[in-house]
Amino acid sequence: MISGAHIIIYSKDPEADRAFFRDVLKFPAVDAGHGWLIFALPAAEVAFHPSEKNDLHELYFMCDDLLATMKSLKGKKVGCGPVHEERWGSVTTIVLPGGGKIGLYQAKHPTAIKG
Repeated sequence: MISGAHIIIYSKDPEADRAFFRDVLKFPAVDAGHGWLIFALPAAEVAFHPSEKNDLHELYFMCDDLLATMKSLKGKKVGCGPVHEERWGSVTTIVLPGGGKIGLYQAKHPTAIKG
């Protein structure tokens, strides 16, 4: 039986991004050895979208109030991109210390997460 999911984010500066997840986002972590942190994440869901290519994946964190979450992140010196409205949610990006971006959105659709 499947018991969880493991997500990998590739980064030019993984140490900075690990510190960001630990110190700013406050996700709990375990040390898998030699300081290699693996983080627990909030409840998750997965969706499958049509594409001309396989092996394209995106990571979005979800929140109940996008503007309040962005304000909280700004107080922690975290940059977010502009908000744009999609049929499925209000969306921004979080800029990671390593230079990458992850999505952040407030859903307009029913979610599979039981809260």
